[in-house]
Amino acid sequence: MNSDIKDLENKAKMLRKDVVSSVYKAKDGHPGPALSIADIVATLYFGIMNIDPKNPSWAERDRLVLSKGHACPVLYAALARKGYFSVELLPTLRELGSILQGHPDMVKTPGVDMTTGSLGHGIASGAGMVAASRVTGLDYRVFVICGDGEMNEGLIWESAISAAKMKLNNLTVFVDVNGYQSGGSTKDVSGISSIDGIFKSIGWHVQNIDGHNISEIVNAIEFAKKDDRPSAIMAKTVKGKGVSFMENNNKWHKGVPSDDEYNIAMKELG
Repeated sequence: MNSDIKDLENKAKMLRKDVVSSVYKAKDGHPGPALSIADIVATLYFGIMNIDPKNPSWAERDRLVLSKGHACPVLYAALARKGYFSVELLPTLRELGSILQGHPDMVKTPGVDMTTGSLGHGIASGAGMVAASRVTGLDYRVFVICGDGEMNEGLIWESAISAAKMKLNNLTVFVDVNGYQSGGSTKDVSGISSIDGIFKSIGWHVQNIDGHNISEIVNAIEFAKKDDRPSAIMAKTVKGKGVSFMENNNKWHKGVPSDDEYNIAMKELG
């Protein structure tokens, strides 16, 4: 298992390099929120999810809904490295006509399971997918990645309550608790505290982990699989993780590194 964890850590580092490189070359994008979830995305795509890049529409595949769709550079990097499309397309991020738009588009991009970007819809989409699996008799898992900043969206809690009522145990939601949203700190903007407590109060299985510790991520998913309730994993992260001048600096929610900054970032990421 230690060798597997090390491999996933290397995969996460590779995804971070892809994020910085694609945003730098595209001259647009959201590096901060993409870097904070790189460990989660790497673990899901390279260690957990049952998927087939040669058959993106495989009915029995596990699914991922990136509710915080602006963090798509890391999703695109994972899909490319997994073999859904060429890595050479990553620099076309946000270009007119590119398959890699500024938010995930399930029609344009192979491997994207749900079009996202309008914040707050991820849990509703994921819950719908799990509910559909009960009708079709398919046994797949659905993972959702939300930002802590979108927890102030009403739809989040309406769908979370419904998921608990239906005991959608194949639904696992990661909340990227990096403490920031586009307008500033979540404490100052949305004012929501004890997100885990809210999930618990409506009947979810809840865990709190270090979102950069892959062993904890893997173990949390395994614990989630054993529970008969939908699971919420509160992943404490650092926005901009891996690049010193981006870490906990909300300037990099959306921004493009200069030539010098790019070189520093790539050196730090190895």
